[in-house]
Amino acid sequence: MAKQTIIELRDIAKHYMMGGEGFYALSGIDLDIYLNDYIAIVGSSGSGKSTLMNLLGCLDYPTAGEYKLKGTDVATLDEASLAGIRNREIGFIFQNFNLLPRATALQNVMQPLIYRGMALTERKQRAQDALAMVGLQDRMNHVPNQLSGGQRQRVAIARALVTEPAILLADEPTGNLDSATTVEIMALFDQLHRDGQTLIVVTHEQEIADRCHRVITLKDGHLISDQLNQVVGHSSPLGVSAHV
Repeated sequence: MAKQTIIELRDIAKHYMMGGEGFYALSGIDLDIYLNDYIAIVGSSGSGKSTLMNLLGCLDYPTAGEYKLKGTDVATLDEASLAGIRNREIGFIFQNFNLLPRATALQNVMQPLIYRGMALTERKQRAQDALAMVGLQDRMNHVPNQLSGGQRQRVAIARALVTEPAILLADEPTGNLDSATTVEIMALFDQLHRDGQTLIVVTHEQEIADRCHRVITLKDGHLISDQLNQVVGHSSPLGVSAHV
């Protein structure tokens, strides 16, 4: 059975000007991401992984190339249309949680649904369901400073899940967590993947990449490796399309 493609990148480039000189943060990126993929994007500082995350998350435009998300060429959309795509299709999880400090866990998770014109009762029910999914049904009325780091990240995950996105995009999601809590959060990611969620994790931590099923490696703005993870019993490459 053929895999369902969610994301198609073709010859993507991102060019910046700094100090009067230009450079390519990304160049010649060809990449397909499939339904229920569990991907780590890795690379050293300056490799282009943050730039790629911003493009995948529709937070920035490529300088050149084609980016299709579920068949829509998002590289050609205006900002209002991109905002709609982000709200419907992409759930973001950040290293610093990005929670509203004076809002409860429930209010934080309800926040993305406000922009959908959804009734309050439905927003509340969906937020409650998302918090229960991450094991925080007894912490719904707590504000962030009443929660541990792991609990705050679970709130952030619930907020990302509440919109029922096509993709969860996590940027260094365990960077501010201790080792034990990191294991708990990655176990939650594992469960979400088993439940059918597509996950993309940007990380510099090898142990996090080892938990993912596919590892994409960037170097100096180029995609140099795209492999199934041997840790989960696979070793054959997926086929690199890199311009190096």
